[in-house]
Order: sequence, then C-alpha cells, then structure tokens
Amino acid sequence: MITLSDNQNILIIKLGALGDFIQTLGPMKAIRDHHPGTHITLLTTHPYEQLALASGFVDAIWIDDRPRLYQVGKWLALHSRLRLGQFARVYDLQTSERSSAYFRFFSNSAKPEWSGIAKGCSHPHNNPNRDFMHTQDRQREQLKMSGIYLVPPTDLSQMNADVSHFNLPKSYGILVPGGAAHRPAKRWPVDRYAELSAQLNLKGITPVILGSSSESDLAEHIKAIAPDAINLAGQTSLIEIIGLAKKAKIAVGNDTGPMHIASASHCPSVVLFSNESDPKLCAPKGQKTAIFHRTDLNDLSTQDVLNSAPFEAIF
Repeated sequence: MITLSDNQNILIIKLGALGDFIQTLGPMKAIRDHHPGTHITLLTTHPYEQLALASGFVDAIWIDDRPRLYQVGKWLALHSRLRLGQFARVYDLQTSERSSAYFRFFSNSAKPEWSGIAKGCSHPHNNPNRDFMHTQDRQREQLKMSGIYLVPPTDLSQMNADVSHFNLPKSYGILVPGGAAHRPAKRWPVDRYAELSAQLNLKGITPVILGSSSESDLAEHIKAIAPDAINLAGQTSLIEIIGLAKKAKIAVGNDTGPMHIASASHCPSVVLFSNESDPKLCAPKGQKTAIFHRTDLNDLSTQDVLNSAPFEAIF
C-alpha cells in the first residue's frame, strides 16, 4: 500500500453524469480505504454534492462549474485552486478531455502523482481497449494500475433518508419512464408504463413515478390509465430516491440515473436498454437487477417485463 502522510492531500475528480457517478462510489470507497488518515477532496458538479457528502468517502467537496472556453476568469480561478491544493495524488475517475486537461495546470516541478489518461501522468490507465470496458471494470483496472486492488461495487443500502413526508402506502413500486429528452429512443413507450402500472395495482402495489419536473407529463399520462399511481416527478432529491428505493417492492425504468440508484440500493430492479446505449458498457450490476436490451424498446412488451426474475420474486 502506498502510504501518504497525514499532511498530504488526495484529489478525486468525478464530474458526472448521475449513472456514472453512482458507479464511481465503489471506487471512491476503495480510495478512502487505501489511504486512511489522508485528506480527500472531491472535484465534482453541483448535482452530486449532497450525495458525495452523505457517502462519507471524502472530506471536502469542490464544485467545478465546467467553465466554457471564453470564461477566462473561471478557468484562472480553477487553475489557481488546483495548484494551491497541494495534492500528492489525483485520481481522475472522469477520464475525459476536460479532466485530463487539468493535469496540465500543474508545473513539471509540482505535478502530483496522477491516475488517469492524461498524457505524461505517473499512473496511466493505458489499456487500449478501455473504451470498450464496462464502467466498473474500467475503473477497477485503473485503480489496480495505481496499486489499489480491492474495489467493491457501489452499495447505497447503508445510506438513509427520511421519506415519511411522502406518505406512501406500505406496498409500492417505482417507475422511471423518463430519461434524456434529446434521446427519446432510450425510453420505453409511456403507454407500456401505464399498462405496467395497472398490473401493479392489481397486485396491490401502488406505482410511484420518479423523474425530473419536466417529466411530470409522463406521470400524468400514466395516471390517466392507472389513477392510483403517485406522481413524485421533480419532488425528490437523490438521497430521497435512495430512501424510496430501499422500501420499494420493485423498480422499473429506462437507462437513466435513478435506476442506478435503485439497483445500488438493493431494490429489485428491471432496467430497459435500447440500442441508444450499450448495457455491456454501462448497465447497473445490482444483485437483484435484470437487464432488458432491445434494438427498439417498442418491441419490448409489458408481459416480457412482468415475466422477469425481479417480478417473479415479488409476485
């Protein structure tokens, strides 16, 4: 094990997106366990600040506003802050062009040890096939090349959130019918979610619909067919989604961040993929999670989903 003295600092870089951030919490725990006694800072973006603090894996959060090229003042401020951080090692778990560029902020005489893909870094993840690896496998191999061999999967089941104010019935299931608005092919047709909601109601399980506030229209469409469904779109924090998932009988949704939370919270989950994204690269790997992959999600029937292992377990 590489041992850093207590007065040295470590930086982790992970900017987004939500599903990727959730899958990175396992590697963050591994870094925390590998470097006891050191001060760990996470450079991330605003949406993940609360979740990162609740994890307990880092001591401080720095927010990266992702300045645009013309925002010179913000670039200079970030440049100065990173150089003054006195980091002995940086774990770049974003491994993007942007995060790799931060390596160049440091002078040659003051560069920290760096795990990532930045040209000239001390601990490069130099597998030429890294872009064809699942997120978890890629990060596990990256950390192995940095001397960290024990990397657990993300486990959110120990994180707690009070969700009593939602006044939900004892038996409910989560539906996540939304996702990236600019990639509609990632979404299972909303009418199928409505059919699924009706089937859940018949089994005494109240559908609870999660998503952003802009997806509330999807929830209302579902409620028109299954009136007992509860619309919580735009009303939950990421921490509250963990609390809701831990108590849910089932979660069904598209390839989108809240389904990564449900899976990592040990909720029986069914995650739906079209050819817009590849489950071999990014699917959640929860022990109670089933993955459906269809070229076109219009070809996936409601009965297919109802016949999945998670539903067989609860029905």
